[in-house]
Amino acid sequence: MQNTSLRRRIGAILYDAFLVIACLAVLAMLATIPLGFERVQTGSPIYLAGYNILRALIPFLFFTLYWWKVGMTLGMQSWRLKLEKLDGSDVTFGAVTIRFFAALLSWAPAGLGFLWSLWDKDRLAWHDRISKTRLVYYPKEDG
Repeated sequence: MQNTSLRRRIGAILYDAFLVIACLAVLAMLATIPLGFERVQTGSPIYLAGYNILRALIPFLFFTLYWWKVGMTLGMQSWRLKLEKLDGSDVTFGAVTIRFFAALLSWAPAGLGFLWSLWDKDRLAWHDRISKTRLVYYPKEDG
């Protein structure tokens, strides 16, 4: 068990990004098939508001529910990463919610919050520090 490298983080992020994009594409398809693309764009404000709320909820639910219930997303599973509190215990829903929004802050200045892990003594990114969580790499066991 060890704190994870930036390379492993990026690998898991890319994997999960494809999954979230696929979910958003399905949502877009389901929203446009009944009405047609032009009617969705010029549709009622309530329909558009509902669609935009769902577009925001999909990434939030994808990450927070996987982190909270499983401790890892599908991308993290592929890279053998697990999310835990700094003391090694399981994360709470509150902690993963804070982590999700703090990760947006880490992305905002051109990913500087993620790059910070290169200089951090514990290899923690901004959102790790803010949410008091960490990604841990579990190498494959021999045998």
